[in-house]
Amino acid sequence: MNQIVFSNDPCRMNWLREDFTYGEITHPDGMTCHVEHHQEGDLYRTNVTFANTGEKPIYTHTDSIRIRFPLPDTYESSDVCISSRCNAHIFCGGDVSYICALRMGGEAPHLGMVLTEGSLAAYSIERNLKQMSNDRGCFLLHPSPMVLLPGEQKKLSWVIFPHNGKEDFLEKLRTFDRYAEVRADRYVLFLGETVRIRIRPSKKAGCVKANGQLLSPISDSGDDFVYEFTPTALGEQLIPIDVDGLHTWCRIFVQEPLQTLAQKRCQFIAQNQQASPDEDGLSGAYLIYDTEENHRFYDAENDFNAGRERAGMGLLMVKYLQKEKKNGRCHEDLTESLQRYIAFVKRELIIQKTGEVCNDFGLDNRFKRLYNFPWYCEFFTECYWLDGNPEHLATAFSILQCYYQQGGEHFYPIELPLRRLSDALCHAGMKSEQEILIRNCVRHADTILSADVHYPPHEVNYEQSIVAPAADVLFQAYLLTHEEKYLEGGKRQLHVLEQFTGIQPDYHLNEVAIRHWDGYWFGKRRMFGDTFPHYWSALNGNVYLLYYEITKDEAYRKKAEDSFRGVLPLFFPDGTASCAYVFPYTVNHQRAGFYDPYANDQDFGLYFALRSDLMD
Repeated sequence: MNQIVFSNDPCRMNWLREDFTYGEITHPDGMTCHVEHHQEGDLYRTNVTFANTGEKPIYTHTDSIRIRFPLPDTYESSDVCISSRCNAHIFCGGDVSYICALRMGGEAPHLGMVLTEGSLAAYSIERNLKQMSNDRGCFLLHPSPMVLLPGEQKKLSWVIFPHNGKEDFLEKLRTFDRYAEVRADRYVLFLGETVRIRIRPSKKAGCVKANGQLLSPISDSGDDFVYEFTPTALGEQLIPIDVDGLHTWCRIFVQEPLQTLAQKRCQFIAQNQQASPDEDGLSGAYLIYDTEENHRFYDAENDFNAGRERAGMGLLMVKYLQKEKKNGRCHEDLTESLQRYIAFVKRELIIQKTGEVCNDFGLDNRFKRLYNFPWYCEFFTECYWLDGNPEHLATAFSILQCYYQQGGEHFYPIELPLRRLSDALCHAGMKSEQEILIRNCVRHADTILSADVHYPPHEVNYEQSIVAPAADVLFQAYLLTHEEKYLEGGKRQLHVLEQFTGIQPDYHLNEVAIRHWDGYWFGKRRMFGDTFPHYWSALNGNVYLLYYEITKDEAYRKKAEDSFRGVLPLFFPDGTASCAYVFPYTVNHQRAGFYDPYANDQDFGLYFALRSDLMD
């Protein structure tokens, strides 16, 4: 089978990529595999039979069998992506396994897959590395470990079907006998919180267990079972679930209280990640920390230098100190660390006369990059809210002016603080500067509005952190002008943005946006592959929170909090952190499933969580 095209699709999208063979299997010696495909209208059924033709038993492990499932989750131009490419959300949850593949533009029909026989343990990725960040790769499904005795056969089967979106996908899953819906009210908890897990079998169940505890239905209909659990230990918790012998799980993560987590992280940065005075031009800089070898690290290569995304550490530090000051607490050591960092930024990264943000210390701007401007504009805006010094606002405003002088209205910047700077300028009585800012915002929003979903390529051809800025700028423009066109345009972007996030019962995947290249560019292991989580996933949370502020839709407040919580597993109780978790079982046959050793740029995620005030 080389194509799957649904009958009511006006775009005639083929849901199978052409450079890999659907259903192709790699398996151990002594095992044979027979694959059958059947089509019934818009239903596509695949049956795989494994047989042991040898004289001795075959024991498999997770990576022994690989089944290619080549969905077109690739980034060409935005025009191609919107109509003919998908975001694939995969749950290999044992007996309850499925794929919810969403067309990137959000228009139905979408593709669903549900396992109807057998069990899946994990998935891997096979990537064409020549495509770098623009190709997520071919998915390889791994059946759960099994034992095949001589002459024995076992089967794995699934059905592919069209659906109209996430809720319709879940409704269709409920029609399959071999499915049990598992949903938690939250997937990242703070210590002391209770998680409530709802289990809904597709048919009336006689025996439902969670964590070994026998559950009773919550109503006479017997449709829903609820398990409540208050973890007493930090870290990952895998909760096994059995429904009449059908085995699956829910994966949650338990984290320290947010302010405690931020305190430990800030103390670690000040004590371990700040360059000392004898490090010459780097003095005061916040640098990468190698958690494997326990030392600071700097390299002039872009994503390892002393500028760029390392701004997240400064933003976290100033936001934490704001929170502590509000609560009447002072941290002299952290305040001193922040002042040294401010001095570094002004001395080594910002050209004071123009507002130019340089790429690395020493006012090194041989590599021009507009992404750098918003972060340092935001940093100095936050510094103003900490100590009220108007010089910080003057610096922030000059950075923003320089950004727009370089054509910033045609760029989709990550985390542009238009409204926060506007509020600060108003607070400081800088009315003329605020008026200039609003004019720039309107010009920027109009450019994004006219482009609609025809996004220009940036460092990646198409990605979540192009769509999120589009929605973010439009919602900010609405809040600054109250012009309805910006709200309506933002809604359009919001719909596209939501296609990046999944609904699986796993803290790695639920409300965590698809990203699959950051571990290579920012990590020590230099590995491509799905990063679940990665801190820029929380850009979705920022957009959801703006939309909640505008509409008061409580569903988006909840989605925002879930998004912010989703990146917190990147931070550890000893104050260290990781720039990304590389999620697949393997990537190009190299074992993954690890937190990268570099504490690099992830502190934006903790900053967003603190800034949101949703978890105070």
